[in-house]
Amino acid sequence: MKDRSWIIAFALSLIFASGLLYALHIQIFHDLHHVGIFFLHELAFLPLEVLIVTLILHRLLEYRERKNRLEKMNMVIGTFYSRVGRRLIRCFSRADPNIGTVKSDVMLSDAWTDERFGEALRDLGRYDYRVAICTIDLEALRAFLMEQEDFLVRLLENPVLLEHEEFTGLLQATFHMTEELTHRKDFGVCPPPDISHLEGDINRVYGMLIIVWIRYMQYLKKNYPYLFSLAMRTNPFDEAAPVMVLE
Repeated sequence: MKDRSWIIAFALSLIFASGLLYALHIQIFHDLHHVGIFFLHELAFLPLEVLIVTLILHRLLEYRERKNRLEKMNMVIGTFYSRVGRRLIRCFSRADPNIGTVKSDVMLSDAWTDERFGEALRDLGRYDYRVAICTIDLEALRAFLMEQEDFLVRLLENPVLLEHEEFTGLLQATFHMTEELTHRKDFGVCPPPDISHLEGDINRVYGMLIIVWIRYMQYLKKNYPYLFSLAMRTNPFDEAAPVMVLE
């Protein structure tokens, strides 16, 4: 309400200042006809001015601002995968008995086009992400996530990510999985329904991790080829990938 009152007061003050200046002009030069001509001239140009400012300049500034936000968002996403994401993908994919069926969709190469990325995203969107939780060292997973808890909380607080719903959902799912794991002291005494619940939390994060990772790889391929080169050489799905450049 206060903001609205301030805007109204400011608008009225501008109108008053304009009227005062017009009155001063008439008082000094005694030429109402001249003032009327220029008033109508400026008024006629006003719609074009609104058009130029709102539909052209505003769009250009908005595009530039959106591009800057996208750069910052992808920097944050890259940091997440460097610190947490790649290790989680490696852990979960090794516990996925059916990962071979979509292996071709995660083995990146320089030859990939936007069409190939789109095809991979469609295939991975239909894939049923299921890990064999008995093959995951839950104690080690919990210890790792607890080490990264402050980092994950800081990411959740980053206002840049508010516009990236997919990555925000991944962070929330990862944080929830971390909380679930930290509230259990001994996984050996967890009953089968509880283990099944944890498996569901892991599967949720696993699926989101891969989809967001593929989108991020597509962004790197298009905008930062040197970062994409490193991403291929540290691909969490490719255990044989050499980090050193061989060609």
